[in-house]
Amino acid sequence: MPPPVVSFASDNAAGVLPEVMDAIVAANVGPALAYGDDPWTERASALVGEVLGEPGAEVAFCWGGTGANLVGLQCLLRPWEAVICPDTAHINVDECGAPERFTGCKLLALPTSDGKLRPDQVEPLLHVVGDQHHAQPRVLSITQSTESGTLYRPDEVAALAEVAHAHDLYLHLDGARLANAAAALGGDVRSFTTEAGVDVLTFGATKAGAMYGEAVVFLRPGLGDRVRFVRKQAAQLPSKMRFVAAQFEALLTDTLWVRAAEHANGLALLLAHRLAGREGVEVTRPPEVNSVFLRLPSAAAVAELQQWSFVWDWDVPTHEVRAMTSFATTAEDVERFAVGLAAIAARHA
Repeated sequence: MPPPVVSFASDNAAGVLPEVMDAIVAANVGPALAYGDDPWTERASALVGEVLGEPGAEVAFCWGGTGANLVGLQCLLRPWEAVICPDTAHINVDECGAPERFTGCKLLALPTSDGKLRPDQVEPLLHVVGDQHHAQPRVLSITQSTESGTLYRPDEVAALAEVAHAHDLYLHLDGARLANAAAALGGDVRSFTTEAGVDVLTFGATKAGAMYGEAVVFLRPGLGDRVRFVRKQAAQLPSKMRFVAAQFEALLTDTLWVRAAEHANGLALLLAHRLAGREGVEVTRPPEVNSVFLRLPSAAAVAELQQWSFVWDWDVPTHEVRAMTSFATTAEDVERFAVGLAAIAARHA
């Protein structure tokens, strides 16, 4: 069978939402001052604040996710301080050591079974606060939705914020897939960000259907006072910022970003349903957002699948892979992928 038209490797493999592309084209008419001194940036910044329920939030648009995480963290940290995060966190696993290099700080990565930190994991690390011989915990960083495809409920975020703030730490949230989390939790992004005590947020747009661009949002007054200088030095200041801002404006208008994520999440559920009970295939956890984790019979089965329709390894020793859906995935793509994957797994079962 021919592979599906779309890629299940990542939501980054999808193109751009048509409404977002239209917004880029519309922003291309006429001149505009550079570096954010334009109407698009002003409107988009206000929209971000409105969506998060924090009209006075400092919003800094950046090129990409790694850069946005760096800008947010650099504004919070001094070189002798540390970031507590899950061991699967993007800042720990997938950013090529950039957080350590550019902040000069240590990452204290804690093992988790599902990508989620709990307060009782964090508290034992806090006894070193004030001890000059140890890197000082200063930031607690979580990801929503997590790299493992799981969700923090609002009360779980609030519990982590309570622990962090009680010990004078900041809570940073990497929201690369914020849209998928918002869709899965009923569309109310405030409940697990602003209202739950998050201090600094990376607001993801690329995986939500943008061409490129993320935003760093400072939800606590004063934390973003230095962000203009940090962003410039980190090479994350887009000169023609109107094209990043125009994408955010399109995504946040009429809840487009959440509606697109609902579509992606729904098709992940459909894929898991189509593969449940198939010979040689194990759906290792029920999908909560737009990721489906699958265990195949052997490394040879994984290799054959990747040659037919590429997906990324998740846990190599157990032959687990991750399939991602996006706004561009169709039910026909899901059906074709499920049938082809099931046939490959059955041959190796």
